[in-house]
Amino acid sequence: MNSITKDPAAATELAGDNALYIESLYEQFLSDPDSVDADWQEYFKQYQSPNDAPHNAIKDQFLLLARNQTANKRSESGTTSSANCADPKQMAVQQLISAYRRRGHRRAQLDPLELQPRAEVEDLTLAYHGLSEADLDTVYPTNDLSIGKSEATLREIIEIMERVYCRYIGIEYMHVSTSTEKRWMEKYLESNHGYIEFDKEKRLSILERLTAAEGLEKYLARKYTGVKRFGLEGGESFIPMVNEIIQRAGGYGTKEMLIGMAHRGRLNLLVNILGKNPADLFDEFDGKVQPEKGSGDVKYHNGYSSNVMTPGGEAHLALAFNPSHLEIVSPVLEGSVRARQVRRNDTTGNLVLPIVVHGDAAFAGQGVVQETFQMSQTRAYSTGGTVHIVINNQVGFTTSRQEDARSTEYCTDVAKMVHAPVLHVNGDDPESVIFAAQLALDYRHEFGKDIVIDLFCYRRNGHNEADEPSATQPLMYAVIKKLPTTRTIYVKKLVDAGVISNEEATKLEDEYRESLDRGEYVVNSLVLEPNTDLFVDWTPYLGHELEDDWDTSIDIEKLKAYGRKMAEIPADFKLQRQVQKVVEQRLAMQTGEEPLNWGAAETLAYASLVEDDILVRITGEDVGRGTFSHRHTELFNINDGSMYVPLAHLSENQARFATYNSLLSEEAVLAFEYGYATTVPNALIIWEAQFGDFVNGAQVVIDQFISSGETKWQRVCGLTMLLPHGFEGQGPEHSSARLERFLQLCAEDNMQVITPTTPAQIFHALRRQAIRPIRKPLIVMSPKSLLRHKLATSTLEELANGKFETVLPELDQLDNSKVTRLVICGGKVYYDLLEQRRALGLDHVAIVRIEQLYPFPEERLNEEISKYDNLAEIVWTQEEPLNQGAWYYLAPEMYRTVIAHSSKAQLLDPVARPASAAPATGSSKIHVEQQQALVAGGLGIEVNQLAK
Repeated sequence: MNSITKDPAAATELAGDNALYIESLYEQFLSDPDSVDADWQEYFKQYQSPNDAPHNAIKDQFLLLARNQTANKRSESGTTSSANCADPKQMAVQQLISAYRRRGHRRAQLDPLELQPRAEVEDLTLAYHGLSEADLDTVYPTNDLSIGKSEATLREIIEIMERVYCRYIGIEYMHVSTSTEKRWMEKYLESNHGYIEFDKEKRLSILERLTAAEGLEKYLARKYTGVKRFGLEGGESFIPMVNEIIQRAGGYGTKEMLIGMAHRGRLNLLVNILGKNPADLFDEFDGKVQPEKGSGDVKYHNGYSSNVMTPGGEAHLALAFNPSHLEIVSPVLEGSVRARQVRRNDTTGNLVLPIVVHGDAAFAGQGVVQETFQMSQTRAYSTGGTVHIVINNQVGFTTSRQEDARSTEYCTDVAKMVHAPVLHVNGDDPESVIFAAQLALDYRHEFGKDIVIDLFCYRRNGHNEADEPSATQPLMYAVIKKLPTTRTIYVKKLVDAGVISNEEATKLEDEYRESLDRGEYVVNSLVLEPNTDLFVDWTPYLGHELEDDWDTSIDIEKLKAYGRKMAEIPADFKLQRQVQKVVEQRLAMQTGEEPLNWGAAETLAYASLVEDDILVRITGEDVGRGTFSHRHTELFNINDGSMYVPLAHLSENQARFATYNSLLSEEAVLAFEYGYATTVPNALIIWEAQFGDFVNGAQVVIDQFISSGETKWQRVCGLTMLLPHGFEGQGPEHSSARLERFLQLCAEDNMQVITPTTPAQIFHALRRQAIRPIRKPLIVMSPKSLLRHKLATSTLEELANGKFETVLPELDQLDNSKVTRLVICGGKVYYDLLEQRRALGLDHVAIVRIEQLYPFPEERLNEEISKYDNLAEIVWTQEEPLNQGAWYYLAPEMYRTVIAHSSKAQLLDPVARPASAAPATGSSKIHVEQQQALVAGGLGIEVNQLAK
């Protein structure tokens, strides 16, 4: 070959017809530079870099050249010379190989029902590449084809590529981010020439788990005919697949494996993978099992955990609890995995494996899937790669037509956004399924990234066992009715191969059924006496009453020492001017020289906890600095952009402190933190909303997990949510964290809702949440303007000697006998009322703050009311509209309290903004008028009496 010009556009070798060939050579060069000619090496070195990034750049350049060259050829009367090109036939063969790798999945035999015939793939034909049958017996170099020899006939090459890429596995991997991954995948797929060969022992083990999968469904169908169970019929290969992943991961040294999945096949997984005793499942079907505490949940939502033996030793399995919001379990599971990895100091993700099982319709349709994928490689949420399994029934409830179900070719296309390989596999070929499982696990172990197995199968029954599917899918179910089961197909294959006889296969079936009759465990690898060191002991945090009063005091000298330590910045660190001022002011506050503001008190709380060996993790949008610039736990060097976190450098033996600015997600991020908090008891896990209003985007997490997880599943959780809340004229979407919705969800001491108004209160609330030996979610309606309000300060002594007060009494020294009006309120409005009361000298008005709305502090409120013998009026005042905020929750409590303890006082109508469909007005003028009206109404005066 002649020397290559340094100008690619002028090189005849880069003509449009050769682009794919040259790209293939470039990938070959990246894998082994000496495997290509010296001239090509010289050329490719111009584009080489450590991170493979130029691969896509050079590919785009080649494709652009291809378009240009093709356009030039059309405009010319003659044919472009190819005198300097490599053999055109050889290049055509290489292009055909590349086409198989890219497009072979379009021809693969994926659908067991064969309802959608595979369309002809033009670029997999000989003619498309200028080849013909006359070339089939010609020998060509195999170049980067990983088949163990340097030459083969075109016929042999095509036969291998058909077996590898077009049989029962269709693989999409050309979109992955690096050539290293692509070459690894090609070698893995092609090195066996497309033959999947397992020994007799392996094939019998596949049949054994397939027998278990089918056997349980048959047993339940006979015993509980028509009862809803979301059976696995049609997707039985799922069970041997998961078993393979677990055993193979165990061989890699994995010690914990977490599985998240919705309904389809869940009971089968519980019995045949996790080892739940079938007798216990039957008792649930028979109604013999009732919740000992709380509401409980239906059997196909419940989680389970067990230990199994693997080639690498004992491993812990856990199936996450899951509500009917199908895909929401994905980020919850990832959070739990991350927590376990941190506990094990598992920086690679090899010790803890996440497995998430999806349905095809939900995977394509629910946005939380995209959010979870987007999290997968970020600093705060990565877990070393997840194995995703899609049980692809090809129908969502009754929606099966692709034009109705999605806009993408495959239900898995969303996974391509993170360059995750996708393995489409025919569920009626169990050996292909097992091969896909092995490949997926090996890829995850090698690269630490997500990978997807799309298990093409079907649903033998309807959406549930009481549903008649042929009403909406008549053609599909006409085929299914005649189709032999996956096990039947596989048994025939093994009998034909002489691996097993029909009698032996029948015996396997009978033995499994008899085990179910006897109520025996049906997982051979189950460890009946598990090693408890493999999971966290939660017993110290269970069985406690939710006590309001808890000693959160701390030695004042320790607080000062924490303050001084947090002010120590590396010598070469230069801070932005305002941040430097914050650090200096905070030092004065935290050493007692000045009153503390919110940020100073909050960071002291974190320091006291990590020094007491309690992990602190804070995530959310802009949490490092704080949306309102009050936190500044992350400091940045303006010279080089490097980051320093003082709270992570207090001492050598401190617990971990971490803040992460999250991606712009509420649902997936909050779900992740919930999963994290349910896994690590000795920790303070915090999620902060940028504005409290934005928590709306995570309502599923709040309704299905945070508020009800304990009563449904006995799953305790100490998650803390900081939700900026307060009416400062910023409009409907920047005022309200929807306090009323949280209060409506409160019952059975399921969570705590507080509205702290002083730095000392947030200090003690955070400490109480972490050091009290009970775990309940904490919802904090946190302030915005109060972060720097001149009156919202605390002394260092209040932090050292105090505790969280559920009710704060009147602040000023009033003559209690002269008080005739008691204003009860919560949150920011308190300071507006206080300033006006002082300015007007209204000494007959006392103001009491309820700082904890749930559990309602009835006894403490009664103590405050009882101080005033001459009370005539009690009024609740809130900033929120009347139909929002705390009033409708408080009303019964207030009426009961007033009637029981103050026969003289009258409970007046509440003072609030007018009832409204939106939380707040968008007009600053109306906002001010409303604020003045409610302050005046709370104090019992006219608006024109307010101090200017």
